[in-house]
Parts: sequence; structure tokens; C-alpha cells
Amino acid sequence: MRLTAMIILSTWLCGANVALSQSNLAAETLAEFDAPWAVAALPKGGFLVTEKQGQLRYVAPNGDLATISGGPRVDAAGQVGLHDVALAPDFDRSGLVYLTWVAGTNGGNLHLGRGRLDGMQLMDFTTLWRAAPEGGGGHPGAMIAFSKDGHLFLTTGDRQLGDPAQDLVDSRGKILRLTLDGQPAQGNPFPNAPEVWSYGHRNPYGLVFDSQGRLWSHEMGPRGGDELNLIAAGQNYGWPLVSEGRTYGGRSIPDHATRPEFAAPQIAWSPVIAPAGMVYYDGAVFPSWRGSLLIGGLQSEGLVQVKIDGAKAVEAGRWNTGSRIRDVATDAAGHVYLLEDNGRLLRLTQGK
Repeated sequence: MRLTAMIILSTWLCGANVALSQSNLAAETLAEFDAPWAVAALPKGGFLVTEKQGQLRYVAPNGDLATISGGPRVDAAGQVGLHDVALAPDFDRSGLVYLTWVAGTNGGNLHLGRGRLDGMQLMDFTTLWRAAPEGGGGHPGAMIAFSKDGHLFLTTGDRQLGDPAQDLVDSRGKILRLTLDGQPAQGNPFPNAPEVWSYGHRNPYGLVFDSQGRLWSHEMGPRGGDELNLIAAGQNYGWPLVSEGRTYGGRSIPDHATRPEFAAPQIAWSPVIAPAGMVYYDGAVFPSWRGSLLIGGLQSEGLVQVKIDGAKAVEAGRWNTGSRIRDVATDAAGHVYLLEDNGRLLRLTQGK
């Protein structure tokens, strides 16, 4: 049943130009998990939550938990395992659920698959797409977003290898545009790389469309230089040739200003926030957040608000939870949910 512990979220400024839009929030604990990774709100209440070791969990509206069978076999180690969960655009009719995960040898491949939710089972689960070649040691990206014109967008990390991000025939370090069946979509910009929408990405770990249909992605930088990018077809975002950070060993990397042919980020964070899950908020519960991206922070341990103004973005506030936030979700009513790295699903409420 639902846990009732409440935590108070404090605010802090991250720069002289940041205006806090909400100064008193609380968070109610709804459920707890083992190494959760992503959360999706169900249209009739409740949630689906992935756990990195390979479990897909159902959270009932009252907080009760169940395990959904029929999902993929996952190789969970280090930064990889079972990752994103996303409801098909026609989920109310079809019941289709998309998952991303890593399996295979030498670090494995990122996979995309789909099954039909029937009670507590995914029926007819099928792999739709897998990265090629396999291998690498870092995070696979693995985030899903659906466009209004019926396409599936998927992020793929460079797996800490760097060079694949600039190789169009390598699946890693890209944002892909696919059909709902996992095939390359017609009209993509590269005839010799028919699934690729954009490239030169390091670890694109957030992906969402705003109300105007613009696609936003963020990615973790190396040592400094986390990025928020406005994604456009055919653009090269420069990794590993340019970055707003340095290598882990401290070696300098040319920044975007030195190579104007590469698309520069809208925001670059140094010190890093280690951005995780992201949503575009257009709800009624927190009216001052409307028109904003809400981003989970791992390193910054909280929620980051980025206000969207046309094609521009500016950080507008932060809220400290004291824990690493792995994912962010909203429901149809406009409630906001945070998934902690250490296991809790929280619902934000107005503090007193």
C-alpha cells in the first residue's frame, strides 16, 4: 500500500539570473523499488517502472506493486540493463508498451522492443531494433519519444567510445527516427544511414517534444559540459571533436565556438548536473512551470526547471531533494513524479 512519508524540497539559486518559480514543495512517497530506471504514468492511473536488473513493475493507484512478466532477457552490469519504458501513442486502444534494454556479449547491444500489456503480462513481446555493432562500456542512451506525426525517436549513447558518434554507419552516439515498428523512417536526412536523424552525441539521456513539436535532448558531458540541445534533422552536435567539458583525465577539448559547423548546445552545465529523465510540462497543477522542461539531476540531486522561449532555453530554478533523481514523469492531470536512483517514486505536492 502507499507509503505516506513526506519530504520537503528546498530551493537554491544556480546563478544570478535564475528566478525561482516555486519555493515550497513537498514530495509524497508512493512506492519503492530495486534500482529503478524509468517510469511511465498509465492513462487510467498507476505506473509502469523499469528496474535495471530486468524487472518491469506495475504500481497500482494505491501504491501496491506487481511484476509484469513476458519482457526481454537483460544483461545487467555497470551502467546497462533494462532502461526506458514508453506507452504507444495509441496505448488506450492497442495496449502496446515499448522497452529498451542491453543484451549480448562484449558489453552488449542496445535493443528496442514492444509487447501488448494484458493484465500483468506483456504478450507477443518482439525485438524491433538492435544497435550495430555491439560493444562498449558506458551507457547506451536508450530514451524513447514519439512525434505527433507517428514516428519513434530513440537516443543511442556512444558507449564511452567517442569515435562512433561521428560514424554515420555506426548506431552509437545518435538520435534515430524510426517507424513504430522499428524500421528507418522515410524522409530521414542521410541516404546511407537511413535510421539516423542527428549525430555527434555522447550520451543523450533525455528526449522530449515540446508543445510546438520541437525536439529537445540532453546529454551528459565528460568532465563538465552537460548539454541541452535543440535537435534538428541532419545536424552534427560535435562529440567527441568538440565539447564544453574536458576529458576525465583533464585534457582540454575544443569547445563548440571553435567549430561553428557543429550545432552548439542551448545550455551547457559546468559544474555538471548529470541530467537524467526529462519531461515537457504543460499541466495545471504547477502553473508557473508551464512551458518548461523538468529535468532530473543525478549529480545535482534534485529537479531542474528549464524555461522554453521559442527555440531558446534558460534555466529557471532548482529544487533539492537530497537524492539522485533518475526519471521525471507527469500524468494527464498535471501531477509531477520523481523516480529516485535509490528506489522511491515520489509525487510532488504544494508545501504548506
